[in-house]
Amino acid sequence: MEIEKDAVGDVIKRLRRAEGQIRGVIAMLEDGRDCADVVTQLAAVSKALDRAGFKIIATGLRQCVTAEEQGKEPTLDVAKLEKLFLSLA
Repeated sequence: MEIEKDAVGDVIKRLRRAEGQIRGVIAMLEDGRDCADVVTQLAAVSKALDRAGFKIIATGLRQCVTAEEQGKEPTLDVAKLEKLFLSLA
């Protein structure tokens, strides 16, 4: 499966945001910040990573639907996409 160019840009933005959040979490730990604040930021990082993964899966599903609408055989295995989706859920 190739990720559409628009989706790649969106996924990269999400991953860069998560990268910045991770740096922030590291700084919080180094500064001795409250554990509740650290965990809150970790949850935000996790959510950002999940959204990046879901965006990739959504692109694959869209490719399957488009192929079927055009009467072509999907190049992706829907069962594999489902397994990927469930790995993030």
